[in-house]
Amino acid sequence: MPGVAIEELVSRLRACRENDFVEVKRIHELLRSTPVEPESIAKYLVWSSQRYTRNLIDKTPLYELMAICWEVGQGSSIHNHQGQNCWMAVPIGRLLIENYRVLNEDLAAGTCDIVPADIVEMNPTTPAAVDPAEPVHRVYNPVEFGQRAVSLHVYSKPYDSCVVYSDEQHKCGEIKLSYTSEFGTLSQHS
Repeated sequence: MPGVAIEELVSRLRACRENDFVEVKRIHELLRSTPVEPESIAKYLVWSSQRYTRNLIDKTPLYELMAICWEVGQGSSIHNHQGQNCWMAVPIGRLLIENYRVLNEDLAAGTCDIVPADIVEMNPTTPAAVDPAEPVHRVYNPVEFGQRAVSLHVYSKPYDSCVVYSDEQHKCGEIKLSYTSEFGTLSQHS
């Protein structure tokens, strides 16, 4: 299936109504049927050997779209999305999503018990959606894949913090999120 320019995906996302971002299936199908040409996102890609980068492409009150750049071996913390739905497509490379089941969580005390549930691969032909019933997960680019990867993330509403989890330490806590770049320009904190 031939890809489209990122501007076409943005145009289709902007045509969606609020209810489209509530129903997981609608945006998942949109990403599946609208693969993005890697060349069209080049101006949004910022790489770091220290950690994955979060690069904002588009943002409205209903959603935000970002490109996340993953060097070989990089991964996210185990986290949630503050009640927002999340969809991911991978125009470059391959990534894994490891989903977790929360057995108990006391955010005020900073404690939790989580267990791995399953692992899903994303690649240019297979986008993914986070299960709203079990939204805790991590994304990573395994060393054995041997190549950089870029994921496009659509979040149902913009948010600036999330809960991160440690399965080994049985701890959890809220962290603030920031962008590495916004609309193709490095953010001031980067």
